[in-house]
Amino acid sequence: MDITILCSSKEHPIYPHIIEWANLNSKKHNISVVNKSQEVTNGDILFLISCTEMIGKNIRDNFKHTLVIHESDLPSGRGWSPIIWQIIEGRDTITITLFNAVDKVDAGDVWTKEVIHIENHEMIDEINNKLFPTKLKLIDFAIENMDKIIPTPQSKIGSSNYPRRNPEDSKLDINKSIVEQFDLLRVVDKKRYPCFIEHRGHRYKINMEKF
Repeated sequence: MDITILCSSKEHPIYPHIIEWANLNSKKHNISVVNKSQEVTNGDILFLISCTEMIGKNIRDNFKHTLVIHESDLPSGRGWSPIIWQIIEGRDTITITLFNAVDKVDAGDVWTKEVIHIENHEMIDEINNKLFPTKLKLIDFAIENMDKIIPTPQSKIGSSNYPRRNPEDSKLDINKSIVEQFDLLRVVDKKRYPCFIEHRGHRYKINMEKF
């Protein structure tokens, strides 16, 4: 089977796991891992994993299936960085959805869903250790069931959207307690979007690590 995985950034923490999965399955399938839509050619399945580009029909038509894995219970939680927003909201159960890519963002028919449970003390690395294997499990599910799955249309009610996160979303309020901002501190990307404070005319990076 010819499989392409499009992950937009090599700096994304899931990228090494994608490469490891591709190497482990290279004897069974012809697998390409790319970072830009211009590098996508054709094949049986195109997976969009942490992909920040909109992939048009002209590309999707070169594959039997183009699939997205998204960390929310669609149609709730469409948009960007849903697992981060949900944990900041205080949720401890996260649904991961495998669905068809279509022109409208996060609106395609659903293949299946998986649920992971998050403890209220877990840091982002610990959360990713639950999330990433689940995403790879969904890739395996898609490959094994591509010829027999009957996708289900998303509900027309209950939809919501998250905005794209940016560095300013990691700003801490110096007038609030650590406890009030604990969930933000534990889930930020320390390399790309670290927490910070602004005080006395300067900006300071703040990291929290578990002993």
